[in-house]
Amino acid sequence: MHTDVVLLNLLLWMVGVSGQTRQTCQKLQPYRHVRSKREMEGSGRKIGSPIFKRNPDITKAWGTTSEQLLRIDDHDFTMRPGFGGPAVPVGVDVQVESLDAISEVDMDFTMTLYLRHYWKDERLSFKSNNNQSMTFDGRLVKKIWVPDMFFVHSKKSFTHDTTTDNVMLRVYPDGKVLYSLRVTVTAMCSMDLSRFPLDTQTCSLEIESYAYTDDDLMLYWKEGNRSLNTDERISLSQFLIQEFHTATKLAFYSSTGWYNRLYINFTLRRHIFFFLLQTYFPATLMVMLSWVSFWIDRRAVPARVPLGITTVLTMSTIITGVNASMPRVSYIKAVDIYLWVSFVFVFLSVIEYAAVNYLSTLQERKERKLRERLPCTCGMAHPGMMSASYSEVDFNTTGNYSMPEENGVKRERMLVQLAMESDQVTGHVGSSAYSNVWIDTHAIDKYSRVIFPGSYVLFNIIYWSIYS
Repeated sequence: MHTDVVLLNLLLWMVGVSGQTRQTCQKLQPYRHVRSKREMEGSGRKIGSPIFKRNPDITKAWGTTSEQLLRIDDHDFTMRPGFGGPAVPVGVDVQVESLDAISEVDMDFTMTLYLRHYWKDERLSFKSNNNQSMTFDGRLVKKIWVPDMFFVHSKKSFTHDTTTDNVMLRVYPDGKVLYSLRVTVTAMCSMDLSRFPLDTQTCSLEIESYAYTDDDLMLYWKEGNRSLNTDERISLSQFLIQEFHTATKLAFYSSTGWYNRLYINFTLRRHIFFFLLQTYFPATLMVMLSWVSFWIDRRAVPARVPLGITTVLTMSTIITGVNASMPRVSYIKAVDIYLWVSFVFVFLSVIEYAAVNYLSTLQERKERKLRERLPCTCGMAHPGMMSASYSEVDFNTTGNYSMPEENGVKRERMLVQLAMESDQVTGHVGSSAYSNVWIDTHAIDKYSRVIFPGSYVLFNIIYWSIYS
């Protein structure tokens, strides 16, 4: 009896607890309904939320990698886009940042530029509603196909890597790709120095695909001449940049075929002022200095000889200095013509004094012999033997008989008229002979004062009219 009462109480207690739980659930149900409704409304307002609804724009998906986004693992990027079909067009444009150096000795130039490639690879297309493009650095470049451009006739080149590799890859949703990199290249420039330093040089930077012929890759300037842009601040110490322009040609290799080649042509005109100061003016002054010896007395050997030697050695130094900074070309340059002609003028001024000195020595010898042959008249003129006119006899000179000044210039000369007959004092038998001897010791110097400057001025007129 007692056991039945205990079981009945336990049953009533369990029924009461169950009723309370149902009431609690009924009370919480409206709140849950309201909360669920609010969350649905909130998710309706936040369409892009990755928590409540998957967004079709995979570029905004949390945790998506570039390889997954571009489906790199799904394609073989060792082959070009559209492999087996028509050639893939690759547009190019260039931004020239600087012309760093131009060397005549090595015949090359160094240029820093931004090289940009444009092409379309549908394998890299992706779906996107918000992003117009996606930009990556150089790490992704090694995983996809890019044009294999190289610089023809380049000696060395490198891609800048400070602070990271200066490489940019931009991919658009439709598969269009922009690939840009910053490069410094040293390339060959065949210079014609026959008019140096009054020359104008044209150099070219040539871009070409290394592996793909024109059947696989069509290389072209994206916007013609507008594809080449230059910095207005570009300047060179020795050259004036006259023109930049582009060109496109086909290059043929006998073993591989035809390739598209792009040209960046630029024309440089050399500044002449530096060479006027360092080469032309010193050479001209040395030539003019050599003319000073024409006004120095022919007897002043210690003055005229060192002057001639100094000018010759100075011209040799100028020529050596100019050639040391130039390549060893097998043709004559314009500066060589000017320097060597100037050297010849200086050398001839030394030869001129040698001729004057030699002729003066001969004159003195003839006068000495003549005095030995002349009879002593002791102030009395012999009417049948000799008729001579002397004045202002200078016994300090060896046989120079000074004549009066003529036209303001003192002429040292000797005029001797001898008449010798068979039965005269000398005792020599023979027919009468008359000998006139006229020696002007300063004639060569006087003519040189006019001929040398006149010839050099004429040479300069012809030279600058041809090369200017």
